[in-house]
Amino acid sequence: MTLQAKLDAFKADFDAGKPPYNVPPSVIETMRRATAELIASGAAARALKAGDKAPAFTLNDPEGQPVSSADLLAKGPLVISFYRGVWCPYCNLELQALQVELPAFEQLGASLVALSPQTAVNSRKSVRQNALGFPILSDTHNNVADAFGLRFELPDYLVELYKGLKNDLPAFNGDPSWTLPMPGRFVIGQDGTILYAEVNPDYTRRPEPEAMLPALRRATSVVA
Repeated sequence: MTLQAKLDAFKADFDAGKPPYNVPPSVIETMRRATAELIASGAAARALKAGDKAPAFTLNDPEGQPVSSADLLAKGPLVISFYRGVWCPYCNLELQALQVELPAFEQLGASLVALSPQTAVNSRKSVRQNALGFPILSDTHNNVADAFGLRFELPDYLVELYKGLKNDLPAFNGDPSWTLPMPGRFVIGQDGTILYAEVNPDYTRRPEPEAMLPALRRATSVVA
């Protein structure tokens, strides 16, 4: 089953209010409204695209060790996935799909990291629950996400909904702001150029991990 098929199946059960979700229709409508407004805002069009230069960054891994994009790019191409948090089932399904494809990335000499605003404790939980062989780096305040053009502020009515659902982003992220990254996937060449970019303001839609392989193959052939 493809990643998107798994996401669609989860969404169908969630929207139908099936156990264990039991979500009332009003909640679904509020989430749909927020997604529609984010799409209509044109925010995704302002994100970095293929051909742009990727911002350099140094972020901590779940054990508090700094990880530099420059150091990773010195070894080969870099795959970056922006991850909303351990509380997001769609993101967890995506991480699991990326893990399946990880050997193919590594065979092409690429590194894979996920960037999330969540705390190190929650990143460790994400790595453990999803059985990941790659790190989730702490993008505090979504600063790197902002540099890639992905950070957005939740509208007040969605903040109130999240609070009602006990989805306390300030607690998850150790940051009082209510911001998130739009889901984004990037392949960065060793010269820092973005070779592949996929950004979608609809968090229920994600590209297949293998869609990045052609860009990685081109990066490898250029280096060779």
